[in-house]
Amino acid sequence: MFYEPRLGHGLPRDPFKSLVVPRPIGWISTVDLEGRINLAPFSFYNAVADSPPQVIYAANGRKPDAPIKDSRANAEATGCFVVNLATWELRVAMNATAAHLPVGGDEMAAAGLTAAPARLVAAPLVAESPVNLECRYLQTVELASDDPAEPNALVVGEVVGVHIRDEFLTNGRVDVARLKPIARLGYAQYTVVETVFDMRRPD
Repeated sequence: MFYEPRLGHGLPRDPFKSLVVPRPIGWISTVDLEGRINLAPFSFYNAVADSPPQVIYAANGRKPDAPIKDSRANAEATGCFVVNLATWELRVAMNATAAHLPVGGDEMAAAGLTAAPARLVAAPLVAESPVNLECRYLQTVELASDDPAEPNALVVGEVVGVHIRDEFLTNGRVDVARLKPIARLGYAQYTVVETVFDMRRPD
């Protein structure tokens, strides 16, 4: 089939998110100026540079009680955020943090997770997560949106601190198959990384 997104696809559900897969989950923890914790998963997330290391997440849309998502507002206000790795063991807790709580609501506590202090930034770590990336907020890039009331925006941060639980390092390398990170597919579907293979570049 072929379709133009602005003209419609004719299918029961939009297939777009099932075509750019798997998408890593940016499980973003932030804190507001009053010290209140926010934790939310974003499937529009990725690493985009390594010198210095930088990540992005798309805090698209708004909350019912606020013009932009808390994860964006907090990062902009405090200048930091933390990316926590979502794994197979944490899948239920990760999904619980997608709930829409009022501004100031603590998704981390509501999901039964533990907030741990970061080394370099004000935002907390998810203690249960085996990998945490402490990030300094760099900028927000406004994206096109079909509805001005539902803004699309990329939040960009520099990774300034990295936590890796030692048990997931094998011979000095991150053992991704042991970590079992989960990733988003389309609809309500996810996948888990359990199989890894090597391919070397021709050069």
